[in-house]
Amino acid sequence: MIGGNQGALSMKYNQLGRTGLYVSEICLGAMTFGGNADAGMWKAIGALEQPVVDDIVGRALASGVNFFDTADVYSFGESERRLGQAFRNLGVPRKDVVIATKVFGSMGTGPNDRGASRGHIMDSVRGSLDRLQTDHIDLYQIHGNDSVTPIEETLRALDDLTREGVVRYVGVSNWAAWKIAKALGVSERKDYARFETLQAYYSIAGRDLERELIPMLTEEKLGLMVWSPLAGGLLSGKFGPGSAAPNDARRASFDFPPVDKDRAWACVAAMREIGDGHGVSVARVALAWLLAKPAVMSVIIGAKTVEQLDDNLAAADLTLTPDEITRLDAASALPAEYPGWMFAMQGGARVPGPFVKKG
Repeated sequence: MIGGNQGALSMKYNQLGRTGLYVSEICLGAMTFGGNADAGMWKAIGALEQPVVDDIVGRALASGVNFFDTADVYSFGESERRLGQAFRNLGVPRKDVVIATKVFGSMGTGPNDRGASRGHIMDSVRGSLDRLQTDHIDLYQIHGNDSVTPIEETLRALDDLTREGVVRYVGVSNWAAWKIAKALGVSERKDYARFETLQAYYSIAGRDLERELIPMLTEEKLGLMVWSPLAGGLLSGKFGPGSAAPNDARRASFDFPPVDKDRAWACVAAMREIGDGHGVSVARVALAWLLAKPAVMSVIIGAKTVEQLDDNLAAADLTLTPDEITRLDAASALPAEYPGWMFAMQGGARVPGPFVKKG
């Protein structure tokens, strides 16, 4: 990990998986860019016009962010288009930003306008390059699980794009641990470009990926990009037991991702007390808890206003004490589940290090 100081914050930079590329530990997500009155859920998530997008991207860059994530399906291409235009309007050198986008979602009504087939990937990458106004994508990610397309077909298409130079690294999002492990094996056997990152949901109120995905990522040295670190705004501090969602909150019209709210409220209560002690928001504590996790490469934050962005970015400067992290871990602990509880019961005597004979 190396430090940087392009703005008021002490942004840190982590390796992108096992590669030599470094990305900011906070990534600006562009899902709020675009949207319109006819865009369904994208209108609820965000409908930021170009001037506001330029302000938000500019503020992120000034704070040391060099990593930006979008997807072709976000507002049906408008997110990519506005992100690319923001870089042009701000005069940002291409080499100074790491651009990540994704392919998988429905971009039309035809049967081949979605998925991870070679056809859809090859069609989609050209559209993304055009909308982003760039000649290459730094990280191209498969956005979801395709139960139809063989893994080998998807990986061959991605490898061809990396060899062509229009894609530099590849990643995956929302896949099961077993399927990622299989894909890594195929890539090694066939000498294809391998997945270097996983983009997955993770929050203090949603720690399910700790059961299988994080151990796999750690073993295989993939970088973890966290989406929805505030559980769709539920951990922003605006919500609590029995309270209705504020009208301007995303969850008022788009209640996602699914969360065990009773457990979430226990987390919010603990974070609010810790936040009060530091004089910071609940949201900032939630982000700082994630940034302290060794498996996390980068946390993706989205914003509708510069003020919201500033508060989230400031999480980079919040260091929780070991006692505070222990308290938050306890408040958010996952219930025991097989085979995890069996590992704990049987494996206590098998730990790394020398064996010490007793008695």
